[in-house]
Amino acid sequence: MLIQGQVGPTSTQSVAPGSTPPVRQGQLGDVIVSELHGRFYEQTYRGALFSGGIAAVTSISAATFTSATTGATATPILGLHNPTGSTVNCVVLQATLAITLTALQATGAGPYVWMTAPNTATLSVGVSTPFNRKTLTSFGSQAQYFNGGALTGLNGTLVSRFGSGLSGGAAYNASLLGTAVGFQPVLQAFTENLDGSIIVPPGYVLALMATTTPVAHSAVSNILWEEVPL
Repeated sequence: MLIQGQVGPTSTQSVAPGSTPPVRQGQLGDVIVSELHGRFYEQTYRGALFSGGIAAVTSISAATFTSATTGATATPILGLHNPTGSTVNCVVLQATLAITLTALQATGAGPYVWMTAPNTATLSVGVSTPFNRKTLTSFGSQAQYFNGGALTGLNGTLVSRFGSGLSGGAAYNASLLGTAVGFQPVLQAFTENLDGSIIVPPGYVLALMATTTPVAHSAVSNILWEEVPL
């Protein structure tokens, strides 16, 4: 297939939807592109971008938030469920995690890992309707996100797949005792750009879990994805 374009600038024009203007090319035959808007604008404008997570500071200080809990009692720090029967793939773009310590004596969560599980059951507890980034309403998504509750009804088993670039909390996975004098750790938020490198198909769960049981740790989180028709 031959793609032809025009080398050099064209006159200023307003291109209507559905028209076929020439592709702009450079002197070496390269295609010239422009980031007119932010990189997620197109998906957002089409109403295909959704997000969700733990929006109110929530304690994650329990073994159920770790990779040691793989069944229906697991409570993802962050995650996504694409139900069986969905007609879209959930293409994950970003994940964000912020941790705060709630006591001077604390135990870190260790590195975080992404886990997946097949699931053909309906999840109705611990999940919420995603937020549409165009309409600013909780409407239009076929998926569900986890908001700090257990995977009640899960009939698959979570399996660790790969380490996450997200971080936060105490650096030690052993008990750490700070002092009130001069002890002021910095609250940090981390973003992992997955950029579509993982797709959650219908009938699967994606979950972010700690690897050791945190003590005195609370979190807020967010996952951002595009829903693409199969």
